[in-house]
Amino acid sequence: MLQQVIIACAIGGVMGILGHVKKKKKRLEKPRMTKKLFIYLGFIEDWLVGMIAATLLVLSSNPESSLHLIILSIISGYGGEAVLRSFDFVREERSQDAGSNRHNRSPHE
Repeated sequence: MLQQVIIACAIGGVMGILGHVKKKKKRLEKPRMTKKLFIYLGFIEDWLVGMIAATLLVLSSNPESSLHLIILSIISGYGGEAVLRSFDFVREERSQDAGSNRHNRSPHE
């Protein structure tokens, strides 16, 4: 399992950087300080997001073969932000469903 996570991190990070290059019109933006003391991470941000998304997807799906692992890592690393947003969306839907079940009950139950 640890080997799968390491492979997913490596592939997801590389694909995150490639997604950054495509998004920023074929150039890497370096990390820099902004005017209000914030740090813009540039390509490091997309690298981290790709790694995290690939790791989460591999851990949640538990791929059976190495080909399945590589394909999942490539897809999730390239679209890392969308993958992380989908995990957040699923969590919000589940919490809303739990909240609606709470509101639909009668006080006598």
